[in-house]
Amino acid sequence: MKKHLKAYAFLLPIAIFLVALDQLTKIWIRNNLAFNELWMPWEWLAPYARLVNWHNTGAAFGIFQGMNGVFVALAFVIITLILIYFPRIPENDFFFRLALTLQMAGAVGNLIDRLYRGFVTDFISVGRFPVFNIADSCITMGVVVLLVGMWIEERKSQNEPIFDDSSEPI
Repeated sequence: MKKHLKAYAFLLPIAIFLVALDQLTKIWIRNNLAFNELWMPWEWLAPYARLVNWHNTGAAFGIFQGMNGVFVALAFVIITLILIYFPRIPENDFFFRLALTLQMAGAVGNLIDRLYRGFVTDFISVGRFPVFNIADSCITMGVVVLLVGMWIEERKSQNEPIFDDSSEPI
């Protein structure tokens, strides 16, 4: 039981902070922008980045629209699996622990929207890239951290230096 508490002492504070950040930004957007309204305080930046109040009932990039119920169930499964598996991850496996923490925070942040609103509030619009939010960013960064961590661990297991003598990436 002590091992579980120690593991969750890493997971929960980070996840709670990120979920709170996600929810607070979504609340601000919903309270200050009408649906589909764009805003950028610096006009010169507007073609490249802006805030927009957007609703998403699907997955990333707007795919699978209208499948909110499927994504609610999927989020519950993912969150449950992370909570069950997390205490089994070795303490020194920082990248894997951080990756799952980010992914859980993202899943919880979007699940809250899906349960209470029936859609996810997206608001970050960059160029022509699909609109996203903090929770989406957490999920994406969790995947990136996982891949980087796997690459580093693979290099360590092969006893190859991650950086050569000139301190430049190989």
